[in-house]
Amino acid sequence: MARYTGPVCRLCRRERTKLFLKGERCYSMKCPVSDQVTERTSRAYPPGEHGRDRMRQGSEYLSQLREKQKARRIYGLLEKQFRNLYEEANRRPGITGEVLLQMLELRLDNVVFRSAWGASRSQSRQLVRHGHITVNGKRVTIPSYRLRKGDVVALKGPTRENFHVRRNRDTLDRQLVPWLESADDGFQVTLLSLPLREHIDEPVQEQLIVELYSK
Repeated sequence: MARYTGPVCRLCRRERTKLFLKGERCYSMKCPVSDQVTERTSRAYPPGEHGRDRMRQGSEYLSQLREKQKARRIYGLLEKQFRNLYEEANRRPGITGEVLLQMLELRLDNVVFRSAWGASRSQSRQLVRHGHITVNGKRVTIPSYRLRKGDVVALKGPTRENFHVRRNRDTLDRQLVPWLESADDGFQVTLLSLPLREHIDEPVQEQLIVELYSK
């Protein structure tokens, strides 16, 4: 299966914002786009030989493209996956951009991330693929599995004692989103309702993505 295997900090630098792709490192001073690092060591500019030149204001198309790339990288989707998701959102009733973000949030790997079981969406995706997650009591190994209202997502018994899971729950300062309800000492969440736009805190301007794909 195709996936990005390069340095993830490079992606944050390209978008010039924190995408929180590397778990604990994103919250430390080692993050290249952290506000806490000194001006001498900061690399908060796009990667590559001409990275500093890319900081100049670009065109309208460039802004739309960068917003699409940012959303795609935050949720860990390939271009074809993201485009197919947009086309499905465009066919559904409602505001296309908001429906798109809603569908991204309802992915199983994202819910595992929101539950603070995984330090990053990449680590959460690995938990799903390795069979550590159940939905309504049945094991699901598809990260893109779309949850519905009332679904119950839980960590399997042995996984609850996993060192990384325990450390994530103890160290990550991540509050549970309003559309999820925690139970069983935090090892189980229930999807109370579909996520609303005001409950999605990712720095994405979805209207620019719609404008890009509408051309």
